[in-house]
Amino acid sequence: MKQITFHINHAAYTVDIGEDKDNRLEDGLKKFLSTEKNLNTQELLLAYLKKTQELIEFEDELKKIIDNSILNTHANN
Repeated sequence: MKQITFHINHAAYTVDIGEDKDNRLEDGLKKFLSTEKNLNTQELLLAYLKKTQELIEFEDELKKIIDNSILNTHANN
């Protein structure tokens, strides 16, 4: 199991992120949260909001792809 440590409000939090063979989860976490410095609560909240925004954009893109696929399927029938 892989672990990653974040320092938040001068306390260390080590979490088990499971198997992360290609480092996708670790890289995704580090995209908005540094493991090299102490983070405060505001930075943690901002990272959560950025990740949520990224997820919403991804969901919107996925919905467009699905809708276009359904429209193309119906147009070809």
